[in-house]
Amino acid sequence: MSRHIPSRRAVLTGLAAALATPSILRAETREPLIRGDEGVRRNASSFIIQRWEDHFETLGKAAIVADTTSRALHFWSGDGSDYRLYPTSVPMSEDLTRRGYTEIVRKRVGPDWHATQDMIKRDPDIPRYMPPGPGNPLGTHAMYLSWPAYLIHGTHDTRKIGRRSSSGCIGLYNSKIAELFEIAPIGTQVRLI
Repeated sequence: MSRHIPSRRAVLTGLAAALATPSILRAETREPLIRGDEGVRRNASSFIIQRWEDHFETLGKAAIVADTTSRALHFWSGDGSDYRLYPTSVPMSEDLTRRGYTEIVRKRVGPDWHATQDMIKRDPDIPRYMPPGPGNPLGTHAMYLSWPAYLIHGTHDTRKIGRRSSSGCIGLYNSKIAELFEIAPIGTQVRLI
């Protein structure tokens, strides 16, 4: 009687399928997104599709929607040919979250950082100023909004992305803010929802 010995490829394929099965089953049984922290399990699975037409009359120079619930930033170029989606950090509490329409009024590579009065009240030991560099909370690039002290900026602390971790700003990975910095001109309309 001959005995069948499976090939190495068959064993590896079977092993990969067995390892993937629990993830697939969890994805199929996951509850739909509930608006709020309790329903957001992972940032990548909570992105909600946005359409620029639901937020702006025209694209103008360009358009950004920062969705604080799904922790994602949506970008559309002025002609609509370029759409990009970025994971973000969002304000750590509802009282720090500002919503509405604004625009990019200034951009800076290597921004320096100053603590706001609210930050100092929350944490009296916080440094008052940080020059550009690895410890700076604004990362490598910052885009200033028409609202004072609200920015879209990078972060050196990648653990913050996908979490409620900022004092009001929208944070991106440094590589992603550098990309967005290049394509979002001053005058880009921004809506935080």
